[in-house]
Amino acid sequence: MEDSVFLTLTQNVLILTLILSTPVLIISMVVGLVISIFQAVTQIQESTLTFVPKIIAGILTMIILLPWMLNMFMSRVNEMFEYVQTMIK
Repeated sequence: MEDSVFLTLTQNVLILTLILSTPVLIISMVVGLVISIFQAVTQIQESTLTFVPKIIAGILTMIILLPWMLNMFMSRVNEMFEYVQTMIK
């Protein structure tokens, strides 16, 4: 396998990972920001208060977006396999 093929496949895998993880990370960041603002307003300085809502929001986001994530993953993996097949021929 040539270096360019390997680098292209690696780049595609990393981009796919970023695309699939972005919604969960953004939702968790927004929930953490809202909880932090709530803590600042109410002067509650409990550091463990942000963990449970962020975990719940991340899990709910994954449950809601799972069909889209699975379709995106399967289509990109099929594209990568087709790319490898054309490079082998």
